Amino acid sequence: MRVNKLITIFFVFIVFPMLGLSQTADTNDIVKPTNTKDNSFALEFQPVIFNEDTLFYVADTLAFHSSAKKAKEISEKIIEISNSYSPIIDSIYYQINEDDVLVMYRDNLVFSISDLDVFNTSLTKKQFAKDCVISIKAALKDDIYNLSKKEWLLRILYSVLALVGLFVFFFVVKYSFRILNNRLSKIDRKLLKKRNNLFKYFIPKKTKNIFVFISNATKSIIIIFFLFVYLPFLFSFLPWTQGLSELFYIYISQPVKFVFQGIINFLPHLFFIIIIVIIARYIVRIIREIAEDIDAEELVLKGFPKDWAIPTQKLFAVIVYAFALVMVFPHLPGSDSPAFKGVSIFLGVLFSLGSTSAVANAVAGIVITYMRPFQIGDRINIAGTVGDVIEKTILVTRLQTPKNEEITIPNATIINEHLINYSANADKEGLILNTKISLGYDVPQAVAEKLLLRAVKQSMLIQRTPKPFVLQTSLDDYYVTYELNAYTKQAKKMPLIYSDIHKNIIEIFDQEGVEILSPKYVASREGNSSTVPSQKGKDLRNPVEKAIDHLKGTKPVTKKKIKIEEKDKKTTKDKKNTEDKK
Repeated sequence: MRVNKLITIFFVFIVFPMLGLSQTADTNDIVKPTNTKDNSFALEFQPVIFNEDTLFYVADTLAFHSSAKKAKEISEKIIEISNSYSPIIDSIYYQINEDDVLVMYRDNLVFSISDLDVFNTSLTKKQFAKDCVISIKAALKDDIYNLSKKEWLLRILYSVLALVGLFVFFFVVKYSFRILNNRLSKIDRKLLKKRNNLFKYFIPKKTKNIFVFISNATKSIIIIFFLFVYLPFLFSFLPWTQGLSELFYIYISQPVKFVFQGIINFLPHLFFIIIIVIIARYIVRIIREIAEDIDAEELVLKGFPKDWAIPTQKLFAVIVYAFALVMVFPHLPGSDSPAFKGVSIFLGVLFSLGSTSAVANAVAGIVITYMRPFQIGDRINIAGTVGDVIEKTILVTRLQTPKNEEITIPNATIINEHLINYSANADKEGLILNTKISLGYDVPQAVAEKLLLRAVKQSMLIQRTPKPFVLQTSLDDYYVTYELNAYTKQAKKMPLIYSDIHKNIIEIFDQEGVEILSPKYVASREGNSSTVPSQKGKDLRNPVEKAIDHLKGTKPVTKKKIKIEEKDKKTTKDKKNTEDKK
């Protein structure tokens, strides 16, 4: 592939341009003014000559300056330009000023055109300057290609030899590095196989052969550097390629110069930015140390809780860095350019559109911080989600439920929902746990309260003082609703405490033979046994049912009879299974 590319370069820059060697400059139609004499001054026109060809005529007043001297000076400048002129990179142009028209080369003045130069012609100064530029360019181009056959053959031969030298260089580099890579691969395998080799810790991970990688990188650097130095020599022999390498270097040098000059100009602004950053970091460091002392209770400020310290420090740091950024922004490179401003506006709009919820959560996080509705470790209830607070951030709050689930809730949701904190007063006055049961009007109130208080006194983690109490919350058609209330300081163990209270209530009421059921259900049980385990064998029929059964001769269903019937059913089932097996 490289050989094909080089052959292509040879034909493009050496063979094809030779087809156009016969093209020469068209310097005909040169306007020659006639010498005249006027009452006030006389004009004299002299030719500007280059390589024995007349390019154009210039004039001047005999009283102030010799036109022959002016023409000679212009000719000498054109000869000087021909020594370094390249049609690829150089430009000869005219520039219009207030009084004169200037002919320029590489931003340098060649000569000026006045009204006297076009005095006896039908041309304007601009048209005359345009014709002069065309004539100079054509003459210089013709001078470049005006070589003898011997010179052409020598230049082509030198170009071919230089191209062959480039082929030889590529071949030597490729062959040398191939041998070097083979040896480096063996060295790499030996080093990595050693157990106590520390070198393997310094090479990139997932790299099969670090030495070969370094070798290939070095080869690329050598080739690029050689081409950078060798291409001007390769393109220096033929006229149409002499300016290519220089043009290439101009393309490279211009951005390098721009960047370097930009860095030099940016140094004063850079020192200004560094000073602003140092001051901002110093202020933030002082505030951070004060916040850490407040959080560790080494520094106490009246009316300023310690849990405000770290969030306030972070908020203050954001404000300080924001002010620092505002002061730094005008000193950034290109901050005044329309492109920089356009990108800044675009990013601002993009951020504002895409961060609406994030900003809402951040504002809610700040509000929650200073409202202090809960702390880390509190048991809280947010819209039905119960858990312990394990983390508070500016955007979200994380809870760990009693089922060991971790739930992340956005702070904006917390602000918009009601929140219950079970741990806020648990350590001081105690949290009141409550549960409700319904009993029939046939159960005396004193008995119901006595049994409920007895059950709660046997429960775990219940405070003896303040004492538990019972409230009658409603009087319904068939039952009375009792609410049992008890104090505890273990808010995080509410599920366990409730479970123990319910278990004790069931056991105490069972021992006393009191059903925790609606009397409506009891009235419609139709002779079914009681739901209380200890009352299963008792005759719970009403008097009317008992009289009817007595007249019919029906005996009540007892616990003993139920056991006998269950035993007979089991015996019958076992016999049937035995017969089926046989």
